Amino acid sequence: MNTFPKHSKLCGQLRIAQLYREGERFVAWPLRVTYKPITNDQSPMTNQILVWAPKSLFKHAVQRNHLRRLMREAYRQHQDLLDNHQSPITNNHYLIAFNYMDKEQQPYEVIEKAVCKALKKINNHQ
Repeated sequence: MNTFPKHSKLCGQLRIAQLYREGERFVAWPLRVTYKPITNDQSPMTNQILVWAPKSLFKHAVQRNHLRRLMREAYRQHQDLLDNHQSPITNNHYLIAFNYMDKEQQPYEVIEKAVCKALKKINNHQ
């Protein structure tokens, strides 16, 4: 069962700033993905994600909330693409930010495909 509990959400200005400052970036259209591996001493024992849809592109909160909901759902459904390949010895986890970049709302299938592509690319980074 794939869940998305509170401890999987990336919170805190310092951690978010650290992710954007030190993290690696790539684009899986329509998402820009920023990620950073975290070590055992910093680890919250799970991957943490941040989803973001810009107000400059989507003026209505309903649109932004819908896009964030789609990104979270796609991650929730496919988070095992990261978890299955982690070594219990190294216990690496990631801070991940999904930033929506397209000017138009894409359907769930497009966002899901982009999230899967991003998670596979992050997993291959190890």
